[in-house]
Amino acid sequence: MSTTITSRDFNRDVSAAKRAAEQGPVTITDHGRRSHVLLTAEEFDRLTSGQEPMGDRLWKDQDPSIEFDLPERRVEPARELDL
Repeated sequence: MSTTITSRDFNRDVSAAKRAAEQGPVTITDHGRRSHVLLTAEEFDRLTSGQEPMGDRLWKDQDPSIEFDLPERRVEPARELDL
């Protein structure tokens, strides 16, 4: 079960949001758009435990002998500020 509350309601009654999070994720909206999700610590730990870092996932089973040519990075000088 998922609950959605506005950021204003969240600020008015944080305890109610925490109680709702015991039943499932609580989506907090700001001006009608999702901005945050409140989870219990146990749920967060369950979701994040045992996961390997994204970089390790991307490199898993890759052939390190494959070369990847990147264009040379250009750094432009800083512009003067017009105050």
